[in-house]
Order: sequence, then C-alpha cells, then structure tokens
Amino acid sequence: MSRILLLGGVGDALNIARRLGPQDIYSLAGLGKQPSDLPCQLRVGGFGGAEGLAAFMASEGIDLLLDITHPYAAQISANAARAAELTGVPCWALRRPGWQAGFGDDWREVSDWGELSAALAPFKQPFFTLGREPLEHLQSIPDGQFWVLRSLDGHPGNDRARVIGARGPFDLEDERALFAAGQFDVLISKNSGSTATEPKLQVARELGLPVLLLARPLLPVVEREFVSADSLWQALQDFRPTEIL
Repeated sequence: MSRILLLGGVGDALNIARRLGPQDIYSLAGLGKQPSDLPCQLRVGGFGGAEGLAAFMASEGIDLLLDITHPYAAQISANAARAAELTGVPCWALRRPGWQAGFGDDWREVSDWGELSAALAPFKQPFFTLGREPLEHLQSIPDGQFWVLRSLDGHPGNDRARVIGARGPFDLEDERALFAAGQFDVLISKNSGSTATEPKLQVARELGLPVLLLARPLLPVVEREFVSADSLWQALQDFRPTEIL
C-alpha cells in the first residue's frame, strides 16, 4: 500500500489530510492549533533540513511527498524539492495563485521588511496580517504609529501595539467591524491567495485604504504543481485509485 507524506500548515492541507488513510502522515511545523480529528498520522516538528526530510522519507517508506505549505514558506518548499531529488520520490505541490488587484484597489508591493518600513512612514494606524514577523519589531514602532497585528498566536503586545490571536476563515461583517473599531489607515498583508482571509481586502477596497503586499518568494519547480486543492485531490485518486475513496 502506498504511503503519502503531506507537509502542511494551511487550510487546504488540513482538508486533504482529513481524507487520507491511516498509513499516511500529516506533518506540521508546530505553530498554531494541532488537529485531533485526523484519520491519518500526525507529526509535529522539523526534520533537520532537506537531508533530514529525505532520511525520514526513506525510513518511513514514503511513496509520494505533498507540499501544501504556505506560499511564503519558501525554505520548507525548497527542502521538499531537494528531499524528493535525494530519494527519487515524486513531489507534488499546491501553488495557489495570488490575489489580483481589481478596479479601485490601491495595492503596493514591497520586497522585504526594510522596504515595508519605509512605505509605512506616512501612516498612523496600520493593520498587519503578516503572521509572526511584525512581533520582532514591536520595540521599534515609529513615533506616532499604533500597530494592530493579527497572527495565529496571541501576544501581550505593548502600549503602542495590540496583537490579536485568530485563525481564519474570517467573516466579512466581522472584518468590517474590526476595521471600523481600529480606524486603520493601511492594510499590510502577504499575497496568500486564500479565500479564507480575502475579506480584509474587500473591506480595504470599500474604505479606499491602501494595501501593502509582501512580494511572494520564488518556489522550486517540482514534478507536478496544482492551482487548487480539488485538482490535487483528483490526481491523488488517480495515483492510488483502489486505496482512496
């Protein structure tokens, strides 16, 4: 019976993991809530780079590696591609398309934290949805700014920053209420392309707020790439049709 190792951490990965078999493994880095209702095995923690991942795959008899990590998890994706080369095991990846600006959107792409900091200078009430990275900069918030950050885990923040611990999907009306209460004047986001977190962009559009988007990293080419979880799942059924219902 073939065995799948799924590298995850986003909602699409969890949806696939919930349809795998008891011989398969769902691997998480360890951040955020760990699911307890999976039919497959759950592994939490790193592997020790590409070589460590390859050794794990060989020891566990993995026949297919799935990379369904966040589009910005560039190092994990690079390790997955390299481990697949080292073991000769095929690697399939979900490469979800990014969001596209629409009529009336004021989107500005920034390449890194330095460029983002410069672009933030004119604003007073930024709303960060970049995950944990802004937490490293709470002690260097410019005078005149008050930050609101949203990440998977809560954090005490400080007298010039509030941190919201929350996991999507986020409701449009709740996002509207959050923006109104926070009186944000700019939204900062990764271009994840996820429908679960897209409502914030609609609210920014409605309010005429600029959006600073962190540019996507380049990801390695693997054996097969999919733009949706549904197309990946269909390919899995073809991969082992007698084993997946």
